[in-house]
Amino acid sequence: MPDLGVVTTQFFTCHEPPHELKLKSGERLGPITIAYETYGQLNADKSNAILVFHSLTSDAHAAGYHEGDKKPGWWNTMIGPGKAFDTDKYFVICANVLGGCKGSTGPASTNPKTGRPYGLSFPVITVEDMVVVQKQLIDHLGISTLLNVAGGSMGGLMALEWSIKYPESLRSCIAIATNTRHTAQQIALHEVARRAIMSDPDWENGDYYGKSIPARGMAVARMIGHITYMSEKSMDEKFGRKLMKKEKLGYDFSTDFEVESYLNYRGESFVQRFDANSYLYLSKALDYFDITAEKTSLTEAFAPAKCPFLVISFSSDWLYPPYQSKQMVKALKANDLDVSAILIDSSYGHDAFLIEVENQSKVVSHFLQRFI
Repeated sequence: MPDLGVVTTQFFTCHEPPHELKLKSGERLGPITIAYETYGQLNADKSNAILVFHSLTSDAHAAGYHEGDKKPGWWNTMIGPGKAFDTDKYFVICANVLGGCKGSTGPASTNPKTGRPYGLSFPVITVEDMVVVQKQLIDHLGISTLLNVAGGSMGGLMALEWSIKYPESLRSCIAIATNTRHTAQQIALHEVARRAIMSDPDWENGDYYGKSIPARGMAVARMIGHITYMSEKSMDEKFGRKLMKKEKLGYDFSTDFEVESYLNYRGESFVQRFDANSYLYLSKALDYFDITAEKTSLTEAFAPAKCPFLVISFSSDWLYPPYQSKQMVKALKANDLDVSAILIDSSYGHDAFLIEVENQSKVVSHFLQRFI
């Protein structure tokens, strides 16, 4: 299938008076700029728009190529002409989240009150805050109703938040490899990663901009995260106990196994493309996410939702395991909502939503056809 070719990132600055957003925490933040990309053409009545959400460390560049890039956007296999999110039919939008570091306002942005990067003076944000800003972007584009919202992992949380916060503004929702609130285990994994960053001497309480970045802590945080994205089977199939290019074990603390080398590579490459403070803020936003907060049950939490749902989970995902999707589906059906639930057999773990293209594409394409 053809790719989209060269695409460009656009920017939207929220201008609603008083040019500040009151956050869930009660703090105020502004002005806010959001980086976003679009693919395909918006039709005359603006009824074919799909808002796609990215995962924790991705960005607005979901498909196509930036000028000079060798690799396409993170979901290029799913977005484009003839693909699941068919840009011959749909106008697809992806925005870098509030708190991110790829063009949207976040901890690395300049605080207009000081003229210096926010660092830890940036207020704590939530998934709900991210969604509120996204709604302003959609309003700016003149779109009153989205044909669909879709996302995997953190993106799935935003899709669910849209379905209950702006039920009149979307016709369908796709939630992939996600859940309705973080469990103690999920919070614990994030906390270990955050502590790795904050324990790095170069972190300097978040004030490292223009200095040495906390590279060692960031690399460890990414290594921890990447382990959770794979499954035991996928790691065993990919690496097993294969050694590096050596005939025997070193019996020291050098890199013996291929899996060690792989994790080191992942950690080192991550340091070059992501901001440490953004990792802290976004992971904390995930941990705060709980659509049952101030509700008596998950069923009550989904009561505002009105649209049909497609819920996709993967058999080997131990970060957001399938049982959590089943709980979600049960609560949606208890509200007499139209729900399609698909469990895809895969050995790729949580990363399956980025890898299992063929099976996922069939399901998504069939679901979206209902709303054309």
